[in-house]
Amino acid sequence: MSPGAVAAGGAVLPGIASLALERAGLGDIRDKVLAGERLTRVDGRALYANPDLVAIGALANVVRERRHGDAAYYIVNQHINYTNVCVAGCKFCAFYRTAKQKDAYVLTPADVETRMRQHLDDPVREIHMVGGVNPALPFDYYLDVIRAMKRVRPEVHVKAFTMVEIAAMAENFELPPATILSRLKEAGLGSLPGGGAEILTDHAHQVLFKGKIDHRAWIEVAKTAHRLGLKSNATMLYGHVETIEDRLDHMILLREAQDETDGFMAFIPLSFHPENTRLAHLSKPSAIEDLRQVAIGRLMLDNFPHIKAYWIMMTPRVAQAALHFGADDLDGTVVTEEIFHRAGAVSPQKVAERRLVDLIEEAGRVPVERDTLYNAVAPGRETALGVDGIAAPPPAGPAPRPASLGA
Repeated sequence: MSPGAVAAGGAVLPGIASLALERAGLGDIRDKVLAGERLTRVDGRALYANPDLVAIGALANVVRERRHGDAAYYIVNQHINYTNVCVAGCKFCAFYRTAKQKDAYVLTPADVETRMRQHLDDPVREIHMVGGVNPALPFDYYLDVIRAMKRVRPEVHVKAFTMVEIAAMAENFELPPATILSRLKEAGLGSLPGGGAEILTDHAHQVLFKGKIDHRAWIEVAKTAHRLGLKSNATMLYGHVETIEDRLDHMILLREAQDETDGFMAFIPLSFHPENTRLAHLSKPSAIEDLRQVAIGRLMLDNFPHIKAYWIMMTPRVAQAALHFGADDLDGTVVTEEIFHRAGAVSPQKVAERRLVDLIEEAGRVPVERDTLYNAVAPGRETALGVDGIAAPPPAGPAPRPASLGA
């Protein structure tokens, strides 16, 4: 394929990047991507091994622009961590506490209401709520917390409870996950976050988080939620003890599940923060590794609509750069994140909507305020406009089905 070739959908790979991929032995991968074909595990290994990050990023950017053009999404949201009491004992977690520790806490439904009322002046569209695996909480607690949030903001989208939390509820209350999810949905649950996936392999499960469900259970809970009409995200925590093969296993499992249910909205690579964890001797992944993982995630997960550059983990500036390495979403204003900051994240706990818009515009992208399900906010708000005052485009539809399904 000639330098500067046009990909399926009209996006263009710069000639210099095309030549760099050719010289690095990645010409076949380039041609597959530009033709809209699915990459294999062997292709993934080659992308991790190749030193030319800029060329790989340019290739991921072609896929990103084929789906979304210059649109870059964000949301005005609020994070609430309802409890830090957890019995899972994950080695990578600095957030959890045992019930007897003095700084252990459980927010009551009234506490959740108070936290929300503190930010009523912010146009919050989403509440993102996760917590620890706390077996002392009755099922009515979870229902009451959702109902409390809906009392304060009836129109807010509640994105809450990871697959791990749902599985723990199912075990504690001796109910099938489908029943747990259905009752939460009736109370007002709108979707599920993607946390708790960590690395979806037996190796990582045994080394890092034996107290939580394994990858088979995580995938099954996710697919159950999708079948009930609940969308979710999917994360991957990288930069600790996992191998490249573990990362590829993780992404291929997600890709296969998405083929089946089409319920994942976004893939969110999470850069491991070791401070205050039992893995504090490890080094945090570099910005280069962060950008490489974003790019490879975009290239491998051809059936995921969105790739999120989570600024809490990457810092706002690295997340901004990721908008040219395959990412199309910066997440949101957050207000107030605790889990990753306990592990040493140095990013702010809140960022103003105007700051997100500035980061996107500085990157040469068009800011699009979205809701949780990636619907563009109705035109009229100033921050939903592009740099020239033109309304940002709506989210792109799904990409064409890959021609090859080899893994």
